[in-house]
Amino acid sequence: MKMTCRCVECEREYGMEERAWRCACGGPFRIEGPAPLFRTDEWRTREASMWRYHEALPFMDEADWRAVSLGEGGTPLLRLHPANEKVLLKLEYLQPTSSFKDRGAAVLIAAAKKLGVEEVIADSSGHAGTSIAAYAARAGIACDVYVPASTSPSKLKQMAAHGATIHAIEGTREEAAAAAIDRVEREGAFYASHVYNPLFYEGMKTYAYEIFEGLGGKAPDVLVMPVGNGTLLLGAYQGFKELLHAGLIERVPRFLAIQAEGCAPLAESFRAKREDVRPVKRQSTQAEGIAIADPARGKQILAAVRATYGQIITAPEESIERARRDLAERGFYVDPTSACTYAGFREYAAHYLGENADHEPFFSGNPFTGACDETVVIPLCGSGLRG
Repeated sequence: MKMTCRCVECEREYGMEERAWRCACGGPFRIEGPAPLFRTDEWRTREASMWRYHEALPFMDEADWRAVSLGEGGTPLLRLHPANEKVLLKLEYLQPTSSFKDRGAAVLIAAAKKLGVEEVIADSSGHAGTSIAAYAARAGIACDVYVPASTSPSKLKQMAAHGATIHAIEGTREEAAAAAIDRVEREGAFYASHVYNPLFYEGMKTYAYEIFEGLGGKAPDVLVMPVGNGTLLLGAYQGFKELLHAGLIERVPRFLAIQAEGCAPLAESFRAKREDVRPVKRQSTQAEGIAIADPARGKQILAAVRATYGQIITAPEESIERARRDLAERGFYVDPTSACTYAGFREYAAHYLGENADHEPFFSGNPFTGACDETVVIPLCGSGLRG
């Protein structure tokens, strides 16, 4: 389907072939185009990957995505506890590179290949970098990834194994991004940014489509979402909005967004009722995947959460390892960032219900006891095998 880029700040339009990574005014892009097609009667006859929804994805023929695909998508939706059918886990760590970022990377790199790109530059705290590196390798595209020097060795090893050139930057996640942007602007290179490039979010929409299909053509009541740069949250929000506009669901789920207590600019701005996000000084946190002190799409994230009558809360640092052990004891071995998402859900159930609620609660009862009517989906985004 034909698509263009439009700045979320000044509304200026750009063609995909221009390869711009953000607007001249500094604003990030959103994708615009015809309403997506949903051939729900055909989905079950297609392969169990995110490409069963290919009509809803941007401007690619089947040959374009098949040349890049590693079988991403189609992840299981399982009960947290066998006796509780209401609280479900979406096992995103079972993607080809063990990360939910594969959804966005597959679309972004397929589009880059179609545009004739020969080299991409990315920045990452780990997961996005490994995904971009893997799909670039599959597509025969050279890849440079800028990461903080503190990035987990297991993630750096995987990027290198996929043939990426790694640039370890002493400093914060934001400083690694700045180094990548500097090179992009100096060389006019293609910026395969999971934050700025809106093609990445097009791939993330398939998370919503799969949940809809997995629930028998329904939306859940609540989506628990990790949020740093907002990749998954904004993609899921767009996906459910499209399902709503197509008349396939009655409403978008409420979003319970989780940040790590040590780096929570979105939670702070949400509590202060601000429309934009003020950067914070990052403290130490195990959840490095969402430790973003100055999210570029912060304004969009806040607006999306509020539009769903949602909330943004923080998970205490000391609860993350406990949550990780709890998931492992149930058979799910995840990284600390995924554990942080689950820890935030537990924190909400323990402290934000009943008399402590300062908003309309997400649940009619405690979801851990099974005594609630709401269906909840929690993503487990990264494998514990990568740290």
